[in-house]
Amino acid sequence: MQFRTIIKILGQLVALFSITMVPPALVSLIYKDGGGVPFVLAFVFSIIMGMLAYYPNRHQKGDLKAREGFLIVVLFWLVLGSFASLPLIFLQTPNLSLADSVFEAFSGLTTTGATVLTGIETLPKSVLFYRQQLQWFGGMGIIVLAVAVLPMLGVGGMQLYRAETPGPVKDSKMTPRIADTAKHLWYIYVALTAACTLAYWLAGMNFFDAICHAFSTIAIGGFSTYDASMGYFDSPLINLICVVFLIIAAVNFSLHYAAVANRNFRVYFRDPELKVFLFIQLALVVICFAVLSSNQVYTNGDETLDQALFQAVSISTTAGFATDNFSAWPLFLPILLIFSSFIGGCAGSTGGGMKVVRVFLLYLQGVRELNRLVHPRAIYSIKLGRKALPDKVVEAVWGFFSAYALVFVIIMIALLGTGMDNITAFSATAACLNNLGPGLGDVAAHYGDITDSAKWILTLAMVFGRLEIFTLLVLFTPTFWRG
Repeated sequence: MQFRTIIKILGQLVALFSITMVPPALVSLIYKDGGGVPFVLAFVFSIIMGMLAYYPNRHQKGDLKAREGFLIVVLFWLVLGSFASLPLIFLQTPNLSLADSVFEAFSGLTTTGATVLTGIETLPKSVLFYRQQLQWFGGMGIIVLAVAVLPMLGVGGMQLYRAETPGPVKDSKMTPRIADTAKHLWYIYVALTAACTLAYWLAGMNFFDAICHAFSTIAIGGFSTYDASMGYFDSPLINLICVVFLIIAAVNFSLHYAAVANRNFRVYFRDPELKVFLFIQLALVVICFAVLSSNQVYTNGDETLDQALFQAVSISTTAGFATDNFSAWPLFLPILLIFSSFIGGCAGSTGGGMKVVRVFLLYLQGVRELNRLVHPRAIYSIKLGRKALPDKVVEAVWGFFSAYALVFVIIMIALLGTGMDNITAFSATAACLNNLGPGLGDVAAHYGDITDSAKWILTLAMVFGRLEIFTLLVLFTPTFWRG
């Protein structure tokens, strides 16, 4: 294991990350909100620590193997989450504890969107901007930006990309060089953010709110600049814009790349995962609309459709924006929506959850086993579209699912051990492991009232969710350290 090379890379990444403290400081200067000093302090501290790690090891070279790639990605998220919490620790108002600051920072960076804060609109503009910006960087994964910006990673860039990019089939890359791939992903990401900002602004948001909400929409994060989230604007048009961009961001970004590069939008219609994803969205909206209508929760059909469409898409894509308190909806709807977040977005998107393609493959595998019961000697292959998948991919999906279930159970039991009730513990685990945000019970509105030990456990759950279980879990195996 090339530890000195890893420390050098981490030092460079931390120094690079320190630059993200500058925009909030500038926002503070523009709005004169008095919240700029913590960001300046965090910038200075981060860049010094980054250089202290980099400089003594600057001459270290060597290609990174897969093991180093995994270790860097995990350390990267843990270290960056810790440095991201510095401005929140230095803040005078609100005066956050260490657990609260770390929870909020990791929630932003992992695009979970769970918050410990209340009275959000009263916070300095710089703090509001920083929270949204954290989600935006976390959405695509700052590591991909780092791979594009830091060519010194050389071949190792591919290892980093494989460890960071979600989805069961990770060996395919869209362009021959990984740095080019990462750059093209970021071009698309920035273009979508600009389009979303413009749409929000034209729909009636002021420019600050438009750019802040575009950050968290494209990142499928869920942070807002208001306690009432999207409900503050009370605008069906803004809700619709949010839904459209959430669906776009929940689509595999390699599809966006293929469509733009080849100027051929048929790739969307040929993708089986996207078809399943859209079918799930449609089914959820129809069920929510039918139940809300029959229970006469809202005054008219238009409002019912608006609420059903927005909440179904927001929760199932793991954004977690709110226009109303969905946990108070009738019958099974709250639990249905929480369960929909387990599926999440498509592989290679900014969404959380287990990813549509994995759930679809589990379903196809289940159908194959049923067919084998009827015809034991027949040979059935699992096809994704027209392509037959090798068994090792299906085995990897089953392995992921079992690891996911195990981590879920352990985290939920740990939360119950802190004194949480069953519904709160279950929904908080689901909300943080799926990078969703809002839960049910005591965490329906915010996470400020739970114990510090519960916050630390849920912070770990967010990292597990963001790194798709295996990337973090592999570090706990003896084989990883033996090689």
